[in-house]
Amino acid sequence: MLAQLNYWAALPEIVILAAASLILLIDLFVPDDRRHVSYWLTQFALLLATCVTLTTLRVESIKGYHGLVVDDMMADFLRIACFVSVSLMLFYSRTYLQARNLFRGDVFVLTLFALLGMQVMITGANFLTLYLGLELMSLSLYALVASPRDHPRSSEAAMKYFVLGALASGMLLYGLSMVYGATGSLDLDAVAKVIYGRQGSSLLLTFGLVFIVSGLAFKLAVVPYHMWVPDVYDGAPTAVTILIGTAPKIAAFAMTLRILSGALQGAAIDWQGMLIVLCVLSMVLGNLIAISQTNIKRMLAYSTIANMGYMLLGFLTASRYGFSAAMFYTVSYALTSLASFGVVLLLSRQGFESDQLDDFKGLNQRSPWWAFIMLLVMFSLAGLPPTIGFYAKFMVIEAAINDGFVWLAVIAVLTSLIGAFYYLRIVKLMYFDDPVETMPIVVRGDTWVALSANGLLLLILGVLPQQLIGLCAIALTQSNFP
Repeated sequence: MLAQLNYWAALPEIVILAAASLILLIDLFVPDDRRHVSYWLTQFALLLATCVTLTTLRVESIKGYHGLVVDDMMADFLRIACFVSVSLMLFYSRTYLQARNLFRGDVFVLTLFALLGMQVMITGANFLTLYLGLELMSLSLYALVASPRDHPRSSEAAMKYFVLGALASGMLLYGLSMVYGATGSLDLDAVAKVIYGRQGSSLLLTFGLVFIVSGLAFKLAVVPYHMWVPDVYDGAPTAVTILIGTAPKIAAFAMTLRILSGALQGAAIDWQGMLIVLCVLSMVLGNLIAISQTNIKRMLAYSTIANMGYMLLGFLTASRYGFSAAMFYTVSYALTSLASFGVVLLLSRQGFESDQLDDFKGLNQRSPWWAFIMLLVMFSLAGLPPTIGFYAKFMVIEAAINDGFVWLAVIAVLTSLIGAFYYLRIVKLMYFDDPVETMPIVVRGDTWVALSANGLLLLILGVLPQQLIGLCAIALTQSNFP
C-alpha cells in the first residue's frame, strides 16, 4: 500500500500544503504591524519547495497515489518555474500590498493554495486529479481578485471571472466525462492506449474533445474564450494580475500537454483543426485590439491573448519539437510578463495606480535604469533580438513550418509586426516624451535586485538561449512524450 502511495512523487505539493496550513495558523497570532513574518514564511516555503524538488529530481518517471500523480522531469522543471514566478511576484508586490492594506496573511495563504492547485495540474496523471488542481487554483484566484473588499472594480472583475470560469470548468468536466464514456478510463495512459487502439466510441470521443479544448482554451485565455482577461487584468490589484498572468499559464500549459499529448495524442487529427482556429483568432484579434488600448494592464491583457496564440503554434505540430518550443515559449513569456508588471508596480504608489500609457512618459528622465529594463521587456514581447522573446517566437514559427503550416507561420510573422507597433510605442513614450510625473521612484533593495536580475535575464537568455532550450527538450524527452 505504501509503495502504491509513493509520497515522494508529491513531496513538493505536501510541503506547500503544510506551509499554507502553518502560515494560516501563525497569522492568527501575528499583529498587523508584524505581517512581514507571514510574508517571509511564505518566501521560505517557496524556497523549501524548490530545494525539495531539486533534491527529488530524477530522470525516470514515477507515479504515486495509485497512479493519480506523476513525477517526471517536465513536472519538476515546471514546478520550479512556478515557485520562482510566485516568489518574484511577492518580491515585486511587497510595497504595493502594504500601501493598499493587502499585506495580510489571507493573501499569502490564498497565493500558496493557488500555487498548490498549479502543482496538482502539473503533476496530474488522471482526469480527476487535473480537474481538482484546476478548481483549487481557480477558486483561490477568484478570492484574490476580490481581495480589496471595498473596491467595486475588483468585485466586478472577480464576479466575471467566477461566472465565466465556472462555465468553462463545467464544459471541461463534461468533455472529460464524454472521453471517460468513450474509453472507460480516467487514467491518462489508459485513455491513450484505448484511443491508439481505436477501441472506443469515435463520435462520443470527438464531442468530448470539443468540450475539453473549449475548457482548456479558457484557461489559456485564447479567442473566443478570452472575454474575462481584459476585465480581470484591469480590475484586479496589479499584484494579483502578475500572479494570474504568469504561473497559471505554466500550469495551464502543463495540463494541456498532459491531456492533448499524453491522453489524446491518438486523436491529434481531430484537435489540430480546433487549435488552428483558436491560434489564428488569438494572434489576429489579440494584436489588433491591443493597439487601441490606453491602459497598460488592458494592453498587456490583449498581449497575453496574442502570445498564447503564438504558443499554440507549437501544439499544432503534435510533435516533440513543437511541444518543446511551446514549453520554451511559455516559460519565456512568464519571465517577460513578470518583469513587465514588476515595472508597472514600481511606478505605482499609495492612492495611485500606474496603469495608463501616459504614466510611462519620460521614464528615462526619471530613471534610466528602469526605462532600460522596460525596453528589454517590450523588445522581448515584440520578439526582437537580442532578447529571449525572439528565440521563443522563432522556435514556434519554425515548428509550424517544419510541419507544413507555412501559411500559419506567415500569419504569425505579420501579426508580430502589428504587435511591434504597440510595444515600441511604450519605448517611444519612455525615451522621447516629457514626463508627466516627476516624483522619484523609490525601490526596496530586494525588489531592485530581483527585478533587475529578471530584466537582465531576458537579455542574457536571448544571447545564450541554448541552456533553457535544452532543458525544455530534455524534460519532454525524459517524460516520454510523443
